[in-house]
Amino acid sequence: MDSFKDRLPASLATDRLLLTTPTLAHVPDIARLANNARVHQVMSRLPFPYTEDDARFFVEQVVPDPDERCYAILDGAGSFMGVVGLRFDANALPELGYWLGEPFWGHGYATEAASAVVAAARAAGIPALRSRALLTNTPSHNVLRKLGFSIIGEGTDKTGNLAGKPLALMRLEFAP
Repeated sequence: MDSFKDRLPASLATDRLLLTTPTLAHVPDIARLANNARVHQVMSRLPFPYTEDDARFFVEQVVPDPDERCYAILDGAGSFMGVVGLRFDANALPELGYWLGEPFWGHGYATEAASAVVAAARAAGIPALRSRALLTNTPSHNVLRKLGFSIIGEGTDKTGNLAGKPLALMRLEFAP
């Protein structure tokens, strides 16, 4: 039986972006953009400092993980901008996550990329999605609200960079 992950396309295109599987060719740009304290402080799973070894681990271990569907966010010229994707946990709804390099903040790229993944998830028959963001991360709350997510509660991470920090827990239900 196929999984929801298997029903998602390998790549997605929007008006300005191409979402495709991250590769080793993206490693230098992933490391350069993720090695930023402002990116790190809002991300649960990004180490800091972030090196090319970390980026290589991401591409070689996280990207092919059966519980992950990761997309590199590329601009029209093919330049790497960030990552968007879904994490599949056996006992929870798929979780939408994303990050952009700081030079790309404030231009609607996160909303555009995440919107494409949300649409693909809906087309794949996924009934709902979850996401989370620090209570203080207003830009991420704005992105998620534009996508139709609603805050359903608050919580904290038990591990990772955000351990113990207050999070908004969000959910998006797809109408039948």
